[in-house]
Amino acid sequence: MPRTTGEIAPEGGVQSVVLALRVLETLARAAEPVGVTDLAEALGTTKTRIHRHVRTLVQQGYVTQSPQTGRYLVGMRLVTLGRQVSESMDFSATALPYLRDLRERLGQTCVLSQLEHDGARIMQTLSGRSAIEIGVKPGSILPFHNSAQGKLMLAHVDPGFRDRVLAEPMPASTPHTISDPAVLSAEIDMIRERGWAVAANESAMGLNALAAPIFDESGAIAGTLAIVDLVQFLPAEPAPEQLSAVVGAATAVSAALGHRAGATGGDKVS
Repeated sequence: MPRTTGEIAPEGGVQSVVLALRVLETLARAAEPVGVTDLAEALGTTKTRIHRHVRTLVQQGYVTQSPQTGRYLVGMRLVTLGRQVSESMDFSATALPYLRDLRERLGQTCVLSQLEHDGARIMQTLSGRSAIEIGVKPGSILPFHNSAQGKLMLAHVDPGFRDRVLAEPMPASTPHTISDPAVLSAEIDMIRERGWAVAANESAMGLNALAAPIFDESGAIAGTLAIVDLVQFLPAEPAPEQLSAVVGAATAVSAALGHRAGATGGDKVS
């Protein structure tokens, strides 16, 4: 096994974190399980330090230890994390052309979001052609209860997941934010039936979003495609051309992901 030249010495980094990452990289590249001695030699450090790090990684599920040999290999949590990152990249790459077409058609800011346990994560944002820029920062999380994307996702998730969200506090961002679980539950049912969601003045006064669901091959909701604008240009009752364009684009992305119409099922999260 090749040896890393010199002791771990990151520039301005946390040494223990860098060593843990190097351990994971070394195990991921290895053709077979690796022992502590080999890891210490490869990374230019002591067996004591390596043992301390791999035990922590084992406890967290990123590394597993062979009961027969005592050697280490990557764990399922790391494999799952890598697969989720790959799926997110595929999701964004597949949706991007449709997002661009929607922006060109309507001229409004277009947003791609992905379902996560804490809300709707913004994956892509394409600014509209208006002189006033309306946008949502990529990587940010929109709450389930006061965003069109979040409410739409709740309309298609596992009932147990939805009940958990409804049982949590729902702080009011504006006087129009829905903070009553019963009211939100009724709106979620309506959203599921009609197939799209809005959230006029719910996260910020004067702002609205129109979102439609994106389903994956299994029929589970993968995310949403939405337009965002001031309420004067995107009212609580969207114009027919806005509804047609957003729902049509989301349907096209779903088809590109392998979804077949009528195959909507449960969600990935539970």
